[in-house]
Amino acid sequence: MTDLEAVTGWVEGYVRAWNSNDPAGIAELFAEDAAYYGAPYADPWRGRDAIVAQWLLHRDQRGETTFTWFPVTVSPDLSVVQGVTTYPHATYSNLWLIRLDTVGQCREFTEWWMEHAAA
Repeated sequence: MTDLEAVTGWVEGYVRAWNSNDPAGIAELFAEDAAYYGAPYADPWRGRDAIVAQWLLHRDQRGETTFTWFPVTVSPDLSVVQGVTTYPHATYSNLWLIRLDTVGQCREFTEWWMEHAAA
């Protein structure tokens, strides 16, 4: 069952993997047959190995970002978190749709993001 503790642990693991680009850290986040949608209507990266490979191809540099977030809703099937990602050159608002399995791995992840207007 997905609860706030499971979602918090998963998001914290995601941020650790984001900042480390450690393949094992990325892999442990996702179920073997997971789907990762980098944009809502894009073709997903399918399967843990493909997710790790694509993540590393599109990785951010270590320590390049800060990410703050809060849960919008947490339910047994779907959790939604809202966040803000700050890079040295830009800031983005994020909405993540997260579906965790019974062991806390993500089986489907979709990210929506919008760049903030330049100041």
